[in-house]
Amino acid sequence: MTQIIVLPHQELCADGAVIDAVPGKSLCDTLLENGIPIEHACEKSCACTTCHVVVREGYASLAPGEELEEDLLDKAWGLEPTSRLSCQVMVGSADLVVEIPKYTINMVSEARH
Repeated sequence: MTQIIVLPHQELCADGAVIDAVPGKSLCDTLLENGIPIEHACEKSCACTTCHVVVREGYASLAPGEELEEDLLDKAWGLEPTSRLSCQVMVGSADLVVEIPKYTINMVSEARH
């Protein structure tokens, strides 16, 4: 199994997390299945940026993003060179360290009133 370390996020994962992940599954699905409620306003169809993450370690092991993902990332809050949309990242065999940015561009969130 692949290990994913999620860095602490004040609202979604205050203490951070260490997850055993199944290769071949999306990073977004893996986070959701492990109790980390990352936003995914477009239902994981690569049509928004609410599931944006920054891959702090293991980025080079990931398949490159498609053109649509790259275009969407240009609109993400806190964009960094190792930013990805978690709905488009397929977990591989290399361990990852990911950070969920503090903000998204989602103006309407059911989690925040």
